[in-house]
Amino acid sequence: MTIKVGDTLPEAVLMKMTADGPAPVSTKELFARRTVALFAVPGAFTPTCSAKHLPGFIEKADELRAKGVDEIACISVNDVFVMGAWGKSAGTDDKVTMLADGNGDFAEALGLTMDGSRFGMGKRAQRFSILVKDGVAAEVNVEEPGAFRVSSAEHLLGQLTAA
Repeated sequence: MTIKVGDTLPEAVLMKMTADGPAPVSTKELFARRTVALFAVPGAFTPTCSAKHLPGFIEKADELRAKGVDEIACISVNDVFVMGAWGKSAGTDDKVTMLADGNGDFAEALGLTMDGSRFGMGKRAQRFSILVKDGVAAEVNVEEPGAFRVSSAEHLLGQLTAA
């Protein structure tokens, strides 16, 4: 079943690259008592993800935080080393937390996977954004295949402004 507004996000362990190496991140702890702008991309270093999706959240980070977002997190079905390298390459610094959903378990638990086998990518996360408030989905924005509009930082910022 696909996550929808009002649903509690599933518990999972994602991975984050730190100065000391890979470290686990519990979604329960990540989302507890805070507001998180979570977005997913089909793959690190892929064209739309690198040219538009991630840069949009980096550029809008201060505006999102000014609207009450405590953390901005990017997930992808990639390994933690790739996500760490992509974050470093993109200059995410303290603006966007890069999280690896290495086996796609979290994306699958959300009901938001896609089959990228045709492109040699296997199971991946669909492109989406979710505004999470204390572990509950307040906004869920899932893109149609090949599209990039409703999962953007600009769209999520508009939802925060309208609220």
